[in-house]
Amino acid sequence: MTTTSEDRPAVTVLGLGEIGAALAGAFLAGGHPVTVWNRTEEKAGPLVAAGARRAESVRDAVLAAPLVVVSVKGNDAAREILARAGDALAGRAVVNLTDGTSAEARDVADWAGEQGARYLHGQIMTIAPGIGHPEAVVFYGGDETVYDTHRPALALLGGRGTFVAADAGVPTLYGMAVHGTMWGTLNGFLHAAALLAAEGIEAGHFLERAAPSVAALTSFLPSIAEEIDRGRYAVEFGALRHHLPSVADLLRESRSRGVDDALPAYTLDLVTKAVAEGHADDSYSRLVEHFRRKTH
Repeated sequence: MTTTSEDRPAVTVLGLGEIGAALAGAFLAGGHPVTVWNRTEEKAGPLVAAGARRAESVRDAVLAAPLVVVSVKGNDAAREILARAGDALAGRAVVNLTDGTSAEARDVADWAGEQGARYLHGQIMTIAPGIGHPEAVVFYGGDETVYDTHRPALALLGGRGTFVAADAGVPTLYGMAVHGTMWGTLNGFLHAAALLAAEGIEAGHFLERAAPSVAALTSFLPSIAEEIDRGRYAVEFGALRHHLPSVADLLRESRSRGVDDALPAYTLDLVTKAVAEGHADDSYSRLVEHFRRKTH
């Protein structure tokens, strides 16, 4: 039987790994009746001790709440587990917070819709200890009525939760875009730190003095995004031809110090090709066309 209160509806959480357990804990802390289920029953122990109810089956867990939250390893597993609920899914709001690809999220969304469920996919942009933090970001996409109806409960998972699209695959793409930007930035900084270390310069010492320059880098992203969205790359300053000698210098410096040169070599190749193709007066945003190319 579904248990609800006027302002804190019951929630079911399927999957009690690090993230799933943190999700269930956030709902409990927010005053929601919480039912949990996990393949390994003992993982439910701490949550049951904190006030959660452990369901004997997925079906029982789904029947216990109007909002069903899933967090497991992979969307194939999410779909397989949800399928155990049978017709109990009909009319339920399913929020799938499982990592995977955009195509996988769409497949689960289509399947859930065929079962009569209302589906919302979410991409969590924090690790388990960050669940529930006011600054934690969660991207949602799919059935907007699910997001609107359960927004107070979902807000317990992260204060920066936001609905981004009716397409259930888009939150995953948002997450990947953040990660891609993060890894590119981290790899660039780690290469820089290795280069500095070859001269005996500490990375922290560098940042203390170069902080304004480093911080300014992200301030360029909105203008780069506008150039990409409009497909207009020509600029008066900062053209690719101005990048070329600096990248070449970085490559030579890296090689001379025995620092891995793959990153600057790759960058030099991109810039050199773009200039050779007649884009010397375009901004760095022009290189997005390289990443858009599909090879066969």
